[in-house]
Amino acid sequence: MKQKLVHIMQRIQAAAIRANRNPDHIRLLAVSKTMPAQRVREAFEAGLTVFGENYIQEAREKFQALAELPVSWHFIGHLQTNKAKYAVRQFDLIHTVDSLRLAAELDREAGKHQKIQNILIQVNIAEESSKSGADEDQAIPLIQDISKLGHVRILGLMTMPPYDDDPERARPFFRSLKTLSDRIHHLAVPGIAMTELSMGMSHDFEVAIEEGATLVRIGTAIFGERS
Repeated sequence: MKQKLVHIMQRIQAAAIRANRNPDHIRLLAVSKTMPAQRVREAFEAGLTVFGENYIQEAREKFQALAELPVSWHFIGHLQTNKAKYAVRQFDLIHTVDSLRLAAELDREAGKHQKIQNILIQVNIAEESSKSGADEDQAIPLIQDISKLGHVRILGLMTMPPYDDDPERARPFFRSLKTLSDRIHHLAVPGIAMTELSMGMSHDFEVAIEEGATLVRIGTAIFGERS
């Protein structure tokens, strides 16, 4: 795993340099869904410190098994409002907020714990019916509404473009998300920081970095194919 990680970090650095970006501004999020706790521990020992989970129950079991590790946990799956209380307790950043209803529930639960819950707004940039996320034209009014809540803080945007074996075909979608992020930044909505762009996975993360990603979600390239 250590050798795989070194290779991935070299690719991240090269992509950042091609785009005249500082590689230190890009974080590798290891997608650890379906991986047993021992594999996550091995990944931590190889140098990874940020892990992404898709399922609340699976994540809870890993948190208990790995409680002593100084890592940051991100939620990157579809989040139901009735699971908001668990997400607030366990995750540092939630990537997949796509409605005012979900944001309000996270705000309510965070308030109980005197916590400010960091979130990203998931944008369905390709308008795929099979995927969650706010439509691009809904994102700005949604962010303006969520900005009024006291216990959630928007740090940026997240998207998942249509899968394609050719990563270049994802470039227009990554570019659109970056453009949207810039538009929101210039609106200067109080309490909103457009500092994060979560986009890019194992097959297309280099293109995502070239288009402005700050968080790349990589699983298969680290852990191998999932069963």
